Amino acid sequence: MKLLIVNGPNLNRLGRREPGIYGSGTMDDCLRDLRARYPHDEIGYFQSNCEGALIDRLQQADDEGVEGIALNAGAYTHTSIALHDCIRSLSCPVVELHISNVHQREEFRHRSMLAPACKGVVCGFGLDSYRLAIEALKGA
Repeated sequence: MKLLIVNGPNLNRLGRREPGIYGSGTMDDCLRDLRARYPHDEIGYFQSNCEGALIDRLQQADDEGVEGIALNAGAYTHTSIALHDCIRSLSCPVVELHISNVHQREEFRHRSMLAPACKGVVCGFGLDSYRLAIEALKGA
């Protein structure tokens, strides 16, 4: 299966950013583990701090025949109608994911603008949220 993981703002700082919330693992560690666990699947990765770049990459993935996207849009989850509209335009399923349990955090993180456009949502399982999102996509 051809899959893509897309990370939004500040997720390039995993392993250094608020380890009490996000843990000490890096995205490189996570990708290495995922690719070892799913050796017959192609797992691409993209990260950007810019909303437009995320939209461009999601649309490009759709054009490339990606079969599923695991999206951690970071703070854009709670604000981006543009990402919502983009997800709705894609032919492949998208699973929204979060490393932390956003419902145990600040009130403004409790609402997702993206969830209604996504196949499902995974949150609160640390970096294992990426694996759970991939499992959901593989079962889609």
